[in-house]
Amino acid sequence: MDRPLHPCHHAASRPDATAMVVADTGETLSYAELDAASNRFAQAMRAAGLRPGDRLGVMLRNGLLFAQVYWGAQRSGLMPVLLQAHLSADEAAWILDDCRAKALLVAGSLGPTPHALAADRGVIPDVTHLFAADDTPLPGSISLTEAMAAQPAEPVADEISGFHMLYSSGTTGRPKGVAMPFEPGPIDRIGTSEGSTRLYEAFDPLVSFNAGPLFHGAPLNAMLLTQRLGGTFVTLAKFDAEATLAAIERYKVNHAQFVPTMFVRLLALPKETRAKYDLSSLRFVLHAAAPCPVEIKRRMIEWLGPIVHEYYASTEGVGATFITAQEWLERPGSVGKSSLGPIHICDEAGAELPAGDAGQIWFEAPPGRFVRYLNDPAKTRAATHPEHVNWFTVGDIGRLDEGGYLYLTDRKDFMIISGGVNIYPQAVEDCLIVHPAVLDVAVIGVPHSDYGEQVLAIVQPKHADADRSGLEADLRAWCATRISPVTAPRLYRFVDDLPRLASGKLAKHALRAQFALLEGTDR
Repeated sequence: MDRPLHPCHHAASRPDATAMVVADTGETLSYAELDAASNRFAQAMRAAGLRPGDRLGVMLRNGLLFAQVYWGAQRSGLMPVLLQAHLSADEAAWILDDCRAKALLVAGSLGPTPHALAADRGVIPDVTHLFAADDTPLPGSISLTEAMAAQPAEPVADEISGFHMLYSSGTTGRPKGVAMPFEPGPIDRIGTSEGSTRLYEAFDPLVSFNAGPLFHGAPLNAMLLTQRLGGTFVTLAKFDAEATLAAIERYKVNHAQFVPTMFVRLLALPKETRAKYDLSSLRFVLHAAAPCPVEIKRRMIEWLGPIVHEYYASTEGVGATFITAQEWLERPGSVGKSSLGPIHICDEAGAELPAGDAGQIWFEAPPGRFVRYLNDPAKTRAATHPEHVNWFTVGDIGRLDEGGYLYLTDRKDFMIISGGVNIYPQAVEDCLIVHPAVLDVAVIGVPHSDYGEQVLAIVQPKHADADRSGLEADLRAWCATRISPVTAPRLYRFVDDLPRLASGKLAKHALRAQFALLEGTDR
């Protein structure tokens, strides 16, 4: 394509065009403002001694500053390591040490973590510069506002492309750093970790929406690709279902992306609330990050029309699938055919399985792509097929049909083995989440003296004051008519909230730790 692929080009040709909107705060950023701020940030990092290839820890909420910082790092050859805003000080320090970050940029208003890191710099020994990204004081920090204001709004003399580094969600333990080699080039070249502009190019003007946290790969890439194409990226400081509908109507969003939990929250709105908003501008809705229950997706298509499409990919970036709404209606539950190299389904020994059989999903990576986890050769080996060095897995289980369409079963690490029977929590969660009284649900295995494990359902009721004993009886009856007795939960626990990662995935390691001592029953 011959469209310019960097915000700086749009700043030159359309300086007053809107690059970004934070809909729930009303903040906006023009391309001219984005260009000037990103240049000042790049200059400030050079003045601090950071050079191309250096890693910069970034811990920010959604906001205009996120775009300014990212593009400033990108055009000065830095590798921003994006830290989830809810990390504890120990978790953040581990990542910063693991990636050998030279500097840390953090908003003190995020809570205790920034203050703990500032108070004990010994836990992040490689960090030579700590930048405070807001007005909340941090001991020993440098004001980012002042550092940027002291610099010219001109490109650095050695402008060169950088790109971000992400750590995997860490659903089952320590997060893994996805190590990409530093390959400097022109700033308008799209990095391999950014994805493709293909799903955005047809919209002119392009107004995209993604309310996910920008430190996560999919929302970040939505912002990057939109701004590379000169569109307007609309987000929220924090996801809210009705605020989402209001933003779509107000800014005439035509391209939106969600995760399945957002679909659940949107569908939970009263019908009269949903009907208040004009969503006719929407032409393309995309979802990913976690498996979507069939009934939830069907309801979204009924509401919005056959514009709800899906892709499946990973932080590692070695494989992907895509499925249109029409294809999905013909194959409910599928995440589509491969759009990036062949898919192989293998048994535990690595032998390939026939169509229809469930096993571990291995992506045959295109030439030049590979999985390497930073400072962790053991995890790198575990992600690489024992016989094919260019086949990689992220631990998901699935099956292919005769047409090559992929269906996800669950993650290998989440499988429950009860009395010798393999039980996949995703199928149980999909059954429970569509109950009208359930807002969220997680299913895990808990110890059982005879069966090894039993199935526990941890339920967040839609109404906090629900009669929980009555709801448990309803859910048992609900499951009895929809899933097999072997897979139905034997235990129920009710909670006010469930821990989810920024990607929308359940934080099952936290739930396992919380309920590790709960013994199953024979009920």
